[in-house]
Amino acid sequence: MSLGQKLHPHLPFLRRYARALTGSQTHGDAYVRATLEAIVAAPEEFPADVDPRLGLYRTFHAIWSSSHLEDEPMGGGDDREAIAQARLARLTPLPRQALLLTALEGFTVDDVAYLIAMEPSDVEALVEEALAEIEAQTRAKVLIIEDEPIIAMDIETIVRDLGHDVTAIAVTREDAVREAMAERPGLVLADIQLADDSSGIDAVKDILSEISVPVIFITAFPERLLTGERPEPTFLITKPFQRSTVKAAISQALFFDQATAPA
Repeated sequence: MSLGQKLHPHLPFLRRYARALTGSQTHGDAYVRATLEAIVAAPEEFPADVDPRLGLYRTFHAIWSSSHLEDEPMGGGDDREAIAQARLARLTPLPRQALLLTALEGFTVDDVAYLIAMEPSDVEALVEEALAEIEAQTRAKVLIIEDEPIIAMDIETIVRDLGHDVTAIAVTREDAVREAMAERPGLVLADIQLADDSSGIDAVKDILSEISVPVIFITAFPERLLTGERPEPTFLITKPFQRSTVKAAISQALFFDQATAPA
């Protein structure tokens, strides 16, 4: 199997991570593109003694820490990028990397230590630092769109444990839109397959046509959203999920939100 074939299954998830790290699909994809260009230019330098996914993310981090692509003008920018830069001034990159890599991407602490060249104990400290700093900066009202009662209750508990309020739990597209218009949320957590066979994707589209709000999709069918053929969600969690993954995604989504932007 060629190196390209080994890396291909991991690229959608590296793109997800890059978007979450930078707060921009444009910038995130630019870093992923630069990573692949570096691998193609010097395949002999790709780490051969580790799992291909680890090697891919290690190469990405080398590019991300040295190329400063976010300083270059790019098309498709929006207010989220300005918000991200304002927050980045308050939160150093390493804690955010450690948080995303462990909670969102599912790497072990030892893996992350390898990826960012630190000791495991330092990685654990970075994760705690990131959670504390981000949670201190962000508070929001959250709409949950989920038709499975047990899952909905679990998500609600996670949201409330982080100090946020839950405006409603909607189980259909119609319910979701009505609740969003009744009390405009600062964050939406949405499944894509709802109780009456309606679509959470359509519900989110309806909501976003009326208000601007960050969205986290939580779904057992990530392939429906990670197509590369249209703007993809910055935050996408696969079921079954870890509670730490949901917490990390919520913190990161609000990290880039206008409503909680630093003054």
